[in-house]
Amino acid sequence: MDHSTTDLSNVRRPIETANGLPNGHYIDAGIFEEEKQAVLFDNWAGLAVAADVPEVGDAVPVTFLNMPLLIVRDKLGHVRVFQNTCRHRGMILVEEPRKIEGAIRCPYHSWCYSTDGRLVSTPHVGGPGQNTHDGIDRALLGLIEIRSHIWMGVIFINVSGTAPAFEDAHADLLARWSEFDKPLYHGGAGSSFQLEVNCNWKLAVENYCESYHLPWVHPGLNSYSRLEDHYHIEAQGRFSGQGTLVYRQLTGENGKTFPDFENLSDKWDTAAEYITVYPNVLLGVHRDHTFAIVLVPEGPEKTVENIHLYYSAAQTDPDLRARNTEQWKQVFAEDVFVVEGMQRGRHGPSFDGGRFSPAMDGPTHMFHDWVASQLERHRSAPQAAE
Repeated sequence: MDHSTTDLSNVRRPIETANGLPNGHYIDAGIFEEEKQAVLFDNWAGLAVAADVPEVGDAVPVTFLNMPLLIVRDKLGHVRVFQNTCRHRGMILVEEPRKIEGAIRCPYHSWCYSTDGRLVSTPHVGGPGQNTHDGIDRALLGLIEIRSHIWMGVIFINVSGTAPAFEDAHADLLARWSEFDKPLYHGGAGSSFQLEVNCNWKLAVENYCESYHLPWVHPGLNSYSRLEDHYHIEAQGRFSGQGTLVYRQLTGENGKTFPDFENLSDKWDTAAEYITVYPNVLLGVHRDHTFAIVLVPEGPEKTVENIHLYYSAAQTDPDLRARNTEQWKQVFAEDVFVVEGMQRGRHGPSFDGGRFSPAMDGPTHMFHDWVASQLERHRSAPQAAE
């Protein structure tokens, strides 16, 4: 199909008359490539978490939308993201997670890079025993760095380099959750898990944005945090999600709970909020813990969800952490049949993108509208250049 001609006008309508994104936006490889650039590369997309490289010298290779990247914590403790590609002949530099003790050395011809990306050694580049050459300017051949920013423990990247500064692009959300702008402590190996789901990444966002499905998909959760206890969170063109007025802390033996984040307003005694940071990061905040879900698209119909739990203190009760992980794992697993079912449904050729409940689907419609706006911007760019 000619993905450049998909009609998005119905998607941009008010919710009362709008359709969802057409089927091709979930199953077509050409549209997936278009969205990769317009939606994911041109904006601040989630890549991983800073806890993946906890110590100086830690290096973790990742593949994001077929792009080989390397996450490194440099000698000053800063997290940096580079293309995992040697500037000499394009060799992959690091194949497995490891500690960089000295330099990042290419296994092909042994060109070496510092953890801040500088090219520091080019053995025999000028001939045997000659480690320099007038035609090789090391200052111009450092690793290609990808623009990055860390917030709520998540490493966000802007591949194109064209997005506004993260603090500007997400100023409203940073202000909304300013009370959580404090150290977050990853719960460790037992506080992260991964789900592989057979669906387009956008369906995971759409499902997360709304509370409409709670009574039927999450009956346990709905038994105390009911549908009627929830409210919409809608910031046109920036983020959307849901909140609840009823959050029940996990309690262990002898009434033990996780310690609260300090200096939270009274609102958070009973409330919790769940927001999608467009395009692909799902965040949840509570008085005593937060979580981040980074959606990694693996193709039009496959997504990897990387889930991480954070706490207000470095040391918390391990049994309580394990129970919290298991509780969230169960909740998120309950959504799998829904997003995979919607994915299969997108192969119905007469499905027109669906309709939205004007009362219940506002956050999801807002996400569709934002995706469509990014595609329209991208499609108009070549014409503007002409």
